[in-house]
Order: sequence, then structure tokens, then C-alpha cells
Amino acid sequence: MIKQAELKAQLIALLADEKDWITNCSQFSAFVFQYFSDLNWAGFYFKHGSHLKLGPFQGKVACNPIALGKGVCGKAAASGRAISVANVHDFPGHIACDPLSRSELVLPLIIQGKVLGIFDLDSPLFNRFQPDDQAQLQDLLKILISKTDFKSSGLL
Repeated sequence: MIKQAELKAQLIALLADEKDWITNCSQFSAFVFQYFSDLNWAGFYFKHGSHLKLGPFQGKVACNPIALGKGVCGKAAASGRAISVANVHDFPGHIACDPLSRSELVLPLIIQGKVLGIFDLDSPLFNRFQPDDQAQLQDLLKILISKTDFKSSGLL
């Protein structure tokens, strides 16, 4: 696995000359999908009223829309807190977009104190996501936020 410092440097270089939120979120999803093992989905959902709508992602087709407060993604968006689920089958109200997914990590995308959406990762392995994965991905999301013009998205 690539060291955290190398991942950060690569992401900074990847996003260096671009500010567009769709482009950068697309690149971010592909970057995470490429460098984190054992994923079958990595991508964004953005808040639109009382729902989350699908954004840039890597993986199989996805569920859309997702009501705020429903499933792992909707609960993370509604609470503004990260949620890691070792076994999605044990999560009440889990939305099974891909029946092969076994574990999930959802990180809120918070800008200027507002939850704009979430970054979601699914794995075909049980208990795939550990606390160090969460910390590492949150650091990478901070880089995305710092390099991206989310004001142009209309979500702020």
C-alpha cells in the first residue's frame, strides 16, 4: 500500500490545476478506487432537498435517490457524522444497491459547516474499513475541499 504522504502528494498534483467540482469529484472517486484495495464502489451523493442524488463515482450502477436518514448514506448525511459498518446485513434499513457489498464506510462532505453530501465506499469484504482507513480518507477529503470550487455547484 502507498504511504499516506505519497497519496496526499499524488492527490494534490492530480487536482493542482483544476477547480471544477464535478471534475475533481470524478478524479477523487477514481483515485480512491484505484489506490484503496478491496472496493466495489467509491463515490459521491449530494444533498438536494430531502434526498441525496448520485454524483461522480466508480463501480457498478448505484441507487438513486436516497432519502436523508435512510440507509447508511442517508443517516451519515442527516447526522453529519461518518459511519463505518463492518457487516451491512446487520445495519437496520441498509439499502442494498449491490448484493455483493458486505461492508461500508460513509464520510460526510462538510464545507463551511454545511453537509453538502457524502463520500461512500463499499467493499465485498466484511469488516474492510478500519479506523486508519477512515482517518486517511478524511485527510484526502480535506485536500479535495481545499482544491475545489464547491460554490459553483449551487450546493452551498
